[in-house]
Amino acid sequence: MAYDFEEQEKLDALKAWWAKYGTPILAVLALVLMGFAAWNGWNWYQRREAATAMVHYEALEKAAREGNVNQVRDASGTLLDKYGRTAYAPRAALLAAHAFLQAGDTKAATEQLLWVVDKSKDDALIPVARLRLAGIKLDDKQYDDALAQLKDAPAAFAGLFADRRGDILVAQGKTDDARAAYKSALATLDPGSALRPVVQLKLDALGGV
Repeated sequence: MAYDFEEQEKLDALKAWWAKYGTPILAVLALVLMGFAAWNGWNWYQRREAATAMVHYEALEKAAREGNVNQVRDASGTLLDKYGRTAYAPRAALLAAHAFLQAGDTKAATEQLLWVVDKSKDDALIPVARLRLAGIKLDDKQYDDALAQLKDAPAAFAGLFADRRGDILVAQGKTDDARAAYKSALATLDPGSALRPVVQLKLDALGGV
């Protein structure tokens, strides 16, 4: 009997505890399960989105190889508009920009590159877009805009940015500043960089110390 009484006390205590804490516990469990389901759903959506973006990117690559600018424009537009959050979007914009430049459409190329600079979250690709934008602005003789793209160079791109800055300064007739930029490029480029002899030639062509 004592055993039954003790068991009944435990059962009553458990019932009282559940009456007090059961509802909050169930609510927390429900939130955890909902969060887990949402996380799984989001991962599934991202995988599906990336897979679809890859198909469009491959179509863009094919169009670029074939020089089909209209298809490049269509594929790039789809990727940037519908799949801009994927890793394929900034790569597509860079590839499309190159195709447009090859076709002589600097306006379309500029739009693609600006998308990368303004909307991409890929820190490795943004400097590439800025370098190419600076090149386009240089060709268009928009020197101030070209130099603006070369501010705050990431360490890995310091040499490339300095070289491009030297080109712009040469075009502006600022020989001393250009010389300093080329020297900076040589100081920061990797020893084995294929660009080093090119920069050295530019520097030698300026003469002086």
